[in-house]
Amino acid sequence: MPLEIVTIPCLSDNYAFLAHDPASGQTALVDAPEAAPILAALDKRGWTLSHVLLTHHHWDHVDGLAGIQEKQPAKVIGAAADAHRLPPLDERVTEGDEFEIGGEPVRVLDVSGHTDGHVAYYMPQSAAVFTADSLMALGCGRLFEGTAPQMWASLSKLAALPDKTLVCSGHEYTQSNAKFAITVDPDNAALQQRMAEIEKARAAGHPTVPSTLALEKATNPFLRATDPAIQAELGMENADPATVFAEIRARKDRF
Repeated sequence: MPLEIVTIPCLSDNYAFLAHDPASGQTALVDAPEAAPILAALDKRGWTLSHVLLTHHHWDHVDGLAGIQEKQPAKVIGAAADAHRLPPLDERVTEGDEFEIGGEPVRVLDVSGHTDGHVAYYMPQSAAVFTADSLMALGCGRLFEGTAPQMWASLSKLAALPDKTLVCSGHEYTQSNAKFAITVDPDNAALQQRMAEIEKARAAGHPTVPSTLALEKATNPFLRATDPAIQAELGMENADPATVFAEIRARKDRF
């Protein structure tokens, strides 16, 4: 049975996620922006936290951990490469490592680019990947520490997962990301349709995260650096995809 996944809005525009196995009762939290909404979500469902999976060290993904641990202590897992600036870890992981939540394998993917040592957690049986600030809904994280080729490699790794994979990313940036995406992919009918759906969802106060990998591959310009239409729009026909990605990222930074 797939894990039950719950999206928890935190702070002004962050998301945390719970992944719960009904059979064993194990519950994993992915990232800890703030304690109160996460503890409330656990209490509402009567769930006991067993694991905390940290994606990267930025404060808006870890600052709630201490308050959560006071009420619901759990095993904390994070990247070995980021351990020196993460909260104390019980388990340090690297690319290709695997552990279990409720009997389901969780695979660690190095998706550095936004930061060095950023990881994603892929749960193949539940068809979900927790990407935080690497692959985002209609976007990707700024390159604070990594390079464009590094981030392109990370995004390509994520894009190789099955299309049905649920992309559980870390922020509600989708509306603003869409306004940029249409500037580099103006004739994309799937993007135009998605923009209309995003506007409707946000007007109703509904989250636009998670999304599916198939939808991201069809509409997210940061996954579409090989697309001839985008390359033509940028005047970069037949250019190296990492170079095209770098141009898209630079334009978004100025947008």
